[in-house]
Amino acid sequence: MSLVVAVETPRQAEVAALLALSDSIAQVLYPGEPRRALNPETLDAPGIHLLVARREGAAVGCCAVLAGGDGTAELKRMVVMPADRRQGVGQALLQAAEALVRAQGAMRLRLEVGIRNSAGEALYRRAGFTDCAPFGAYRASPISRFLEKRL
Repeated sequence: MSLVVAVETPRQAEVAALLALSDSIAQVLYPGEPRRALNPETLDAPGIHLLVARREGAAVGCCAVLAGGDGTAELKRMVVMPADRRQGVGQALLQAAEALVRAQGAMRLRLEVGIRNSAGEALYRRAGFTDCAPFGAYRASPISRFLEKRL
């Protein structure tokens, strides 16, 4: 079962389903906390690339890469279907995101991860991400960690 990761249009039903899954996970982990809405329409904008992981043609995961315009990029909304977790999908998405960011000339890839998302944080740390200060519009929060990787 081969896994293929590629930049795709966000305006697909499979992408909407993955983003809905991401929202439902966040709702369980952080009930009552404000979240920034991301949907296929908001992801279909200049400077945003959506990476979709497909196995046997079915979308099994995705993430968005937002160009920072200052030598940085942000990774957002990485999500993998429950049946496909622990099978290298997250790692493949992360490697594809890093390659995309390097090709765009960015020197750092940043992200925000919730403190209760231990699996996601572990993936990022294994890939070489380290703590950093809040960036962009983010502010320090007791439920968030900010990580970056120098490329």
